[in-house]
Amino acid sequence: MPPPVRVPMDPRPTTDPASFTPSTTPFSLRKRALSIDTSSRVAATGGSRERNSRARQEQEEAESSMAEGQIPAAAETERDVEAAVPMSPAGRLFRETHFNCYIVAVIGLGARVDVAAARAGLEATLVRHPRFCSVQVLDEVSKRGKPRWVRTTVDLDDHIIFPDLDPIATSTSPDQVVEDYMSTLSTQPTDHSRPLWEFHVLDFPTSEAAATVVVRMHHSLGDGVSLLSLLIACTRSAADPARLPALPRRGRGRATAGPGRTSQRPPLSAGFLALAAWVWSCLVLAWHTLVDVTFFVATSWFLRDARTPFVGAEGVEFRRKRFVHCTLSLDDVKHVKNAMNCTVNDVLVGVTSAALSRYYFRKTTSSGDTNSEKCKRRKNIRVRSALLVNIRKTPGLQVLADMMNSSKENAARWGNLIGYIILPFRIAMYNDPLDYIRQGKRTLDRKKSSFEAVFTYWSGNLIVKLFGIKAAAALCYGMFTNTTMSFSSMVGPTEKVEFYGHPIVYIAPSVYGHPHALTVHYQSYMNIVKLVLAVDDAQFSDAHQLLDDFTESLKLIRQSGTTKS
Repeated sequence: MPPPVRVPMDPRPTTDPASFTPSTTPFSLRKRALSIDTSSRVAATGGSRERNSRARQEQEEAESSMAEGQIPAAAETERDVEAAVPMSPAGRLFRETHFNCYIVAVIGLGARVDVAAARAGLEATLVRHPRFCSVQVLDEVSKRGKPRWVRTTVDLDDHIIFPDLDPIATSTSPDQVVEDYMSTLSTQPTDHSRPLWEFHVLDFPTSEAAATVVVRMHHSLGDGVSLLSLLIACTRSAADPARLPALPRRGRGRATAGPGRTSQRPPLSAGFLALAAWVWSCLVLAWHTLVDVTFFVATSWFLRDARTPFVGAEGVEFRRKRFVHCTLSLDDVKHVKNAMNCTVNDVLVGVTSAALSRYYFRKTTSSGDTNSEKCKRRKNIRVRSALLVNIRKTPGLQVLADMMNSSKENAARWGNLIGYIILPFRIAMYNDPLDYIRQGKRTLDRKKSSFEAVFTYWSGNLIVKLFGIKAAAALCYGMFTNTTMSFSSMVGPTEKVEFYGHPIVYIAPSVYGHPHALTVHYQSYMNIVKLVLAVDDAQFSDAHQLLDDFTESLKLIRQSGTTKS
C-alpha cells in the first residue's frame, strides 16, 4: 500500500451521506504504528501487576490533563462557550478512575474501505453531532468545577486511524490480527483534549468480511443504546440508499414489557374484580421494588457472589481485555422462543445460563474435583450480573439523523440516562436443556415487575447532588465488584444496511473499563445474532472455548425445542 498523502480537508458536505459515491480523490488517513502483543497470556503475576500499574498511571495522567481543562490552543480559541452543556451524572461517573469505560464496536464490511466516501460521510453526519464535536472541560465558574461539554473543531486525521500492521500477519492470520489489535487497543489511553471517539480502519479481508472498522467511543458520550442507535442513523438501507434502515417493530404484550411496567388502571365500569386485580399488581410491583432495592444496596456494601471461575481479580478494570465473537442464528433463537412461548431475551438469558454452566462444570471437574457429593452440592449456584437499562424512550433514527443534520440536540434527550439491574443467572446441571429457558423466563418476568432500574437512576442522581460523584462512584464500584459479570443485548436493523456506501456484514459491540472480568453482549442484525464476549485476557486463556459453549448450548436447546414442538 502506498504511503498516505495529506491533502486539505474538504468543506463540510450538506447533502445526505447516502448520496456519496466512491471517488478516486486522494484522502489521507493518519497511520499509527501499533505493536500487537500476543504474549499477554502468561501466568507471570509480576508482569501482570506491572502492566496494571502502568495502565493505571497513564490513565490518571490523561484524566488529570482533562480535569485541569488542558486543551490545545487552537481548540481554546474556537471554543463556543455559550454552547457548553453540563455533563450528566452518569457521564461524570464514566470519568472516574475505576469506571473509565469505553464502548467498542467491530463492524465487518462487505467491501474494501473507500476512504473518500467514508470521510465525506463522517463530515456530513457524526462529526456534526453535539457530543462528537465537543471536549470535556471543567466549568471554572462553578465552585465544584463540574465538567461540561464544549464545542471544538474536529480534525478527522485525529479520529480516523489506519494502523501500520504487519502485512504477512494480515494475510496469513487476519482474524487473529483483528482480535489482537482490539485487545491491544483496550490498553491504549485516548487523548482527552480531543473529542473522545476513533475509527480504526483495518482494510484487509478476514474470514467474515472484506474489511473491518473498529469504533471506539468513551462511555461518557452516551449510553450504549443511544450510541448504537446513532451509528445506525449514519447508515442507509442497502435496498434503498435514500432511506434509513428498518428496525423491528415493538409489538404488544410480554415482549414489550419493560422494568416496572404495569397495566393501566381499568375503568370503574370494568367491575370490582378488575379493579382489585389492578391494585394487587401495584402492590406486587411495590413489594418487588422494595426487595430489589434492598438487595441492590446490600450488594453495593457487602453482599458478594460466590467465588467462581468468572469472578475477576482486584484491579481487573485496568487489565488487558480480549474480545471474541461468534455468529448465532436468529431463526434458531426465534424457534425456541415460539416453542416455549417466551421472548427473545428469555432465550438469550437461558442460553447464557446453560453456557456458563457447561464452562463451570468442565473447569471444576477437570481440576480433579470429581467427588459426586461435592458436585451435587454445586448443582445450583447463583451468579449475578449487572445489567444497564435505558430508562427513557430511545430517540428514533430520524430524530438522530436530524440532530446530526442541524448540529443541535433538538427534542431528543441525549446522554447517559441509565439505571442498573442486578440480574441473577443459575449455574445448574439440568437434564432437560429447556429448563434453562424456563428459568430465564421466570427471572426476567420477575425483574419486569420492579422499578429497580428507575430507583437506581434517580437515587444515583440524588447521591451525586448530596455527596458528590466520588460517593456515587464508590457505591457503584461496590455493586460491580460484588457481582460476577455484565450482560446486555441490543436490537439492530432487520435488513442489510450500508455505512457510507459500504455494506455491513455484522456488528459486534462491547465495552471495557469496568470492574468485571466477563461481559456478555448480544447484538441482532438481519437474521443473525452476534455474541460478543469481553474477557480478562490473562484469566480467560480459553475464551474461544467459552464461546463454543454458547454455540453448543443454543444447539442443544434448539434440538430440545424441536422435539417439544
